[in-house]
Amino acid sequence: MATPTCDKKARVIVLGGCGFIGRNLVEYLLDNDLVSYVRVVDKVPPQTAWLNTKHQRLFENPLLEFKSANLINIASCQNAFSSDEPIDYVFNCAGETKSSLTDPVYKEGIYKLSVNCAQLAAKIKVLRYVEISSGHLNVSEKTPHKEEDAGEPWTFVAKYKLQVEHELKNIPDLKYTILRPAIVYGCGDKTGLAPRLVVGAVYKHLGEMMKLLWGPDLHMNTVHVRDVARAIWHVANRPETIGQTYNLVDEGDSTQGSISAIVSELFNINHDYWGTTLSTLAKTDMNSVVEEVNDKHMGPWAEACRKDGVENSPLSPYIDQELLYNKHLYLQSGKLSNTTGFTYLYPKLTKDALTEVLDDYVSMRIFPHSLVL
Repeated sequence: MATPTCDKKARVIVLGGCGFIGRNLVEYLLDNDLVSYVRVVDKVPPQTAWLNTKHQRLFENPLLEFKSANLINIASCQNAFSSDEPIDYVFNCAGETKSSLTDPVYKEGIYKLSVNCAQLAAKIKVLRYVEISSGHLNVSEKTPHKEEDAGEPWTFVAKYKLQVEHELKNIPDLKYTILRPAIVYGCGDKTGLAPRLVVGAVYKHLGEMMKLLWGPDLHMNTVHVRDVARAIWHVANRPETIGQTYNLVDEGDSTQGSISAIVSELFNINHDYWGTTLSTLAKTDMNSVVEEVNDKHMGPWAEACRKDGVENSPLSPYIDQELLYNKHLYLQSGKLSNTTGFTYLYPKLTKDALTEVLDDYVSMRIFPHSLVL
């Protein structure tokens, strides 16, 4: 097993460490006493990253150093990597995740950023570089996407993440592992299941039934962020994972139906589907449909926030057009567990896990408390 220098605890860099996955990884590393030093690199400072109280406290830990950097810029990237003592592991949780941006923004913010970081990781001879990729690689509902299957990325983020995956193979001396997560949820989520929770809250506020495009069988596979953090550390410490790619997906095979059932239970609302015929009609003019759907939700959300004194929130019911098509996020689980012995703490999505997320939002005053009662 590759071990850090002289059997001391590892010195690590977490790129994008103020982001959703990054902050939860930092929490896992520090809470479990796994590292002697963690450098968090992010363009967003912790003070403006919407961290909850527990995550804010991480940045007071003497083992943690924060470095501000724009990793698209090579000089800034070099500064983020410079260290007097060896760095053992680099975990890349950075990269553009917002929807609705232009193609060049994703190319720079994902491909260029990740290649910059991977090349520098190889240069300083890290024991492992773990790349967080994307699971949006398959549109089929018939068969789950296996790691070795050809990718058909259906989001801009996945398109450039897949290009990064191919490029990592060409970087000399880079000991890398790739993880492809399904929809990640948990404390700190703003784009995974968060919009669905917000939409559920909107329908509770409106006193209406929640109607959804397509049907209940649309695969929307999930994984808890704590399992993502655990998996990152797990693969970094195993020699057999070098050069390997793993799907990161729970065993619950979450669908739009199973997720909506939990959301409906949480907010005590009913839900139904427009069905394939109406949804297919909508597909011909998806721009208008998306605009109409999001417009319907935005006003009531603002109203509910105002009513409960929520003055500012990073949460939104807005769901991007590319995530509203009849495309499946359907990943084959098993390789990570069967070949490396990894086990999931959250084998399926539960009401309790989403209640924890909502309670965290309420404690941060970014979600209307009266809609969670």
